[in-house]
Amino acid sequence: MIKFTPATFKKIFLTGAALCVTGMAYAAMTLDTKATNITIVVKQMNVPVSAKFTRFSANVDYNPAKPDSAKAAMEIEIASFDLGDPEYNKEVLKKEWFNAAQFPKANFVSTSMKSAANGSLTTTGKLTIKGKSIEVSFPVTVKKDGNKQIFDGVLPIKRLAFNIGEGEWQDTSMVADEVAIKFHVVVAP
Repeated sequence: MIKFTPATFKKIFLTGAALCVTGMAYAAMTLDTKATNITIVVKQMNVPVSAKFTRFSANVDYNPAKPDSAKAAMEIEIASFDLGDPEYNKEVLKKEWFNAAQFPKANFVSTSMKSAANGSLTTTGKLTIKGKSIEVSFPVTVKKDGNKQIFDGVLPIKRLAFNIGEGEWQDTSMVADEVAIKFHVVVAP
């Protein structure tokens, strides 16, 4: 039979409280929207063109002691796509490209994150763009900067698999099918 003294009870309570606080520190991470960026690179007539998304949200549940239990979800507002020219920005929101009126958001939800070489993670999940969901897998590097966690990676996709660039824009001699989604996500407790 275990005898609980006030000192024993206090020790158990403080240990439990410390475990709860430690778990919450990693589960409740907040996106640093000023430090986070999401860009895409596509080749138009074999010349790389970069653009960025300026409005997005993310939920990251990451504990460096248990990287394989990590989870991530990101939502991007399509209307925030910025090619650096207002006319081009209007064009890519049309039905042939992103069809932002019908599909205002794109999202990614991880289904697994597994430890890989050099502290990186192999991330797998569902990417949904323009109403079409496709399972993707890509490497993510993870580093710590003070109390912040930084996740960097490149997710290669085929734009035509998501019906981005319909009609005459399916011609890949004008705009390449390959698109690189580059991300730099910064979160803190």
